[in-house]
Amino acid sequence: MDWLGPAETEALRLSLRVSLCATLVTLPFGVFVAYALARWRFPGRQILNGLVHLPLILPPVVTGYLLLMTFGVQGPLGKALAELGIVVAFRWTGAALAAGIMAFPLMVRAIRLSIEAVDPRLEQAGATLGASRPMVFATVTLPMIVPGIIAGAILAFAKAMGEFGATITFVSNIPGQTQTLPSAVYAFLQVPGGEAAATRLVIISIIVAMSALLLSEWVGRRAAARVAGS
Repeated sequence: MDWLGPAETEALRLSLRVSLCATLVTLPFGVFVAYALARWRFPGRQILNGLVHLPLILPPVVTGYLLLMTFGVQGPLGKALAELGIVVAFRWTGAALAAGIMAFPLMVRAIRLSIEAVDPRLEQAGATLGASRPMVFATVTLPMIVPGIIAGAILAFAKAMGEFGATITFVSNIPGQTQTLPSAVYAFLQVPGGEAAATRLVIISIIVAMSALLLSEWVGRRAAARVAGS
């Protein structure tokens, strides 16, 4: 990283931290929601599906504003958390929250497709042998959808790395605290002579995005072949 300046390196490190945290925290929820949408039939299922995918169609700034109104120090949840000593607005944890919400739909979609590719009869066979639903999921479904989970996590990580609109609206663009890779690119483009630093960060962003896409495609093909051969 010698070719990156201190501010660029700090932005990259913060982006990796934010993206990794966002991916790991949302992954269990992503698996649960994907399974619920793929296998369960319940009132409000379509509403849940719409809410999950809403960040994909809403302007990111709107999502960031809603987060600020909800988790800001004067927001209903933010005020309650502040009383417990937890503040996410204008903190790196808030950046992770915004990135996780924006990446969540991609994660859920990838995992859901993987679950829907599993033959339900295999799960039913496990249930007829006396296994509980959690046991069937752990011993039958989960091993078969691991590649889909990995693909979903990779896409979510890449999306979190590239998140800008919701993040800058919710946590601003504070160097060393909330300035992630996209925010740093934006900041460098606002000052004279910052084009070189912005270009270096753009190159890193492209490499991360392309690597994630190629890796997720490879994992997806492996998952399809594994399910087809089961």
